[in-house]
Amino acid sequence: MGGQFFDADSIAEMALQLHSEPSTIETLDRVLDYALQAVDCDFAGVTFVHKGPRIETVAATHPLIEEIDQVQLDIGQGPDIDTLEGGPVIVVDDTENESRWPAWAARVAGAGIRSLLGVRLATSEELLGTLNLYSRLPQKFDLDDQAVAHVLARHAAVAIAAARKQEGLWLAADARKIIGQAQGILMERYDLDAERSFAVLVRYSQDNNIKLREVARQLVETRSLPAASPELLA
Repeated sequence: MGGQFFDADSIAEMALQLHSEPSTIETLDRVLDYALQAVDCDFAGVTFVHKGPRIETVAATHPLIEEIDQVQLDIGQGPDIDTLEGGPVIVVDDTENESRWPAWAARVAGAGIRSLLGVRLATSEELLGTLNLYSRLPQKFDLDDQAVAHVLARHAAVAIAAARKQEGLWLAADARKIIGQAQGILMERYDLDAERSFAVLVRYSQDNNIKLREVARQLVETRSLPAASPELLA
């Protein structure tokens, strides 16, 4: 399949399909489908990097992948961490003879995974995480596999970033709508102006350690702000 992936028409079709998915989750699932087609491997998974830094398995073709990704979090070492901090591609030829992360390798080998190919998922603007391919056989991933995975990862990163951005815009629009509705309730009930009603929501959010969007949603749904002081609403 690797050779087919370098065909211009196949790459164009892949890019189109990745960008046509309606959500981040479905984009990730499509990425994993392509990964299993493009490279001969047993499992595939995607991890995202968060502030901390902290990694999180966000998509996987088998529950085993989440388990072995958790190993890296438990012991603080592994290829995902190095892929995020170092080069764009990391290959583990044989977990039974891996010296870079011995504690991680021993546990992963015990789970039946012998080789791994990890590719960084990044755009020109942000680092998203990694795409990881796993095999039960040692020395499974050659230079052709690495090249194919790199092409896939580049297209996948752009599609994933676009999907996350769109979902963020949808959430932001929804949040603005809910907050506006909550302001309207406060303005009518307590004779507040728009600026004061927004300040009330912000203060309640801070005092109760609840996100502003959730405060607004709670007010819209229940028509009340539990334990809100009279001074806050004055």
